[in-house]
Formats: sequence, C-alpha cells, structure tokens
Amino acid sequence: MLDEIVHSTVAAAIDPTVRHPPLKTVGSGREHRVTISRGFFGHHDPRAVDLPPGQHLTHGFPVLTAGPTQLISTEKWSFTITPESGKPRRWNWDEMMALPSEEINVDIHCVTRWTKLGTQWRGVALDTFFEDIETYDEYAMVHSYGGYTTNLPLEDLVGGKAWIVYEYEGEPLHVEHGGPARLLVPHLYFWKSAKWVNGITMQRFDEPGFWESFGYHNYGNPWREERHAGD
Repeated sequence: MLDEIVHSTVAAAIDPTVRHPPLKTVGSGREHRVTISRGFFGHHDPRAVDLPPGQHLTHGFPVLTAGPTQLISTEKWSFTITPESGKPRRWNWDEMMALPSEEINVDIHCVTRWTKLGTQWRGVALDTFFEDIETYDEYAMVHSYGGYTTNLPLEDLVGGKAWIVYEYEGEPLHVEHGGPARLLVPHLYFWKSAKWVNGITMQRFDEPGFWESFGYHNYGNPWREERHAGD
C-alpha cells in the first residue's frame, strides 16, 4: 500500500533504527505509484560545507512522488486562499503570471538527508497573494492536486519566506518537480514545499498534514534536524 511503501522507504533513509507510530491507510481503493529517482538518498561528500546536520550534498535533483504524478495544464490550474471567514480568493494561471515575480536562489534540504545548493527559481511571493486576505488565524494547511497536504504556521509563509514558483533554472517547472507550480519554503525540509499546489486554507489550530500524520516533525527545521515528532 502507498502509505507503507513510502513510509518505510523514507524512514529507512532517515534513520532505520527509529520506531515510527502506527500507519494510517490513505488512498484505499485506488492504484498508487511511488517514484524514487536515482540519487534520492544522497551521497556523502566530505567537501560539502554549510549543510544542516545529517545532510549530504547532491548535484542532481532527486524525486519522491507519494502517489501519481499530477498532470495539470496551465489552463486548468488555479490557486485559492481560503480565510477563516469571508470569500475565498482565487487566481488562475494568467492572473498569477500578471503578478510581480521574483528570482530566488536558495539551498533546499530534504528530510531524507540530501541537500542541493544554489537552486534557482522564479515565482510570486506569498506576501503578494496575501495582500488582500484578511485573516486572524495563525496556521495554514497547504493543499495540492492529488490530495497531498502539509501544515505550516502563517508566519513561515509571509515575510519573504515562501513563494509559488513556476520556473526552475530558467525553464518551466517540470511536472516531476511539481510543475506547473509548487510551493517553495526553503528554510524548512522540502516536504513542506508542496508540489502541484492549488490552495491554502487558514486555520485557527495547527493540524498535521500528510507526512506529519505519519510521525514526521510538525515544523521541520533542517538546522535543528527536526525530522521526527519529538526531535
């Protein structure tokens, strides 16, 4: 089953000695596929510098897909922010492309211990999307096409910390990396940077998303090595 395959594979990459909480079945009755690319688990490089604890440098861009790759055309893509009260705000692809964009050069860190330095992206800061959103809630649940979710404090999505990105290394973002658009939150482990993003729901309380419900850390700061709940 998807949850067992993904959970056991990723758990072994992080720490095979760690005991994890009981698994919860997701996607029952549907056929799923887990895609793990070559280099996903990283390789130790003694020359690597400025890496979070326990991380290894990779020069590729490893891929883990928890479920089917989502094939979303730009014509059908949309992004919606739903506040706790009031009308949700929705953008289609053309409306997003009309917003001010930024070039972002950041390091990214996967919980499975690989780090890639100096990645280059283009996208729209979430500050821009939130300009017209009134919210008093402190937490957010990010949603993706295909049902993936991940939770974050609102303060980690604004203040120049997060973007909706649609280009990587000067090219349209490839579908296996979350294209046409994904969330980018580079200061947290990369599972927080949801692929195929399509919305954010504001919440009064913090609730676990997909990986967090399997016992991975609720926040995921790589510099504090917050891989599992309790780290």
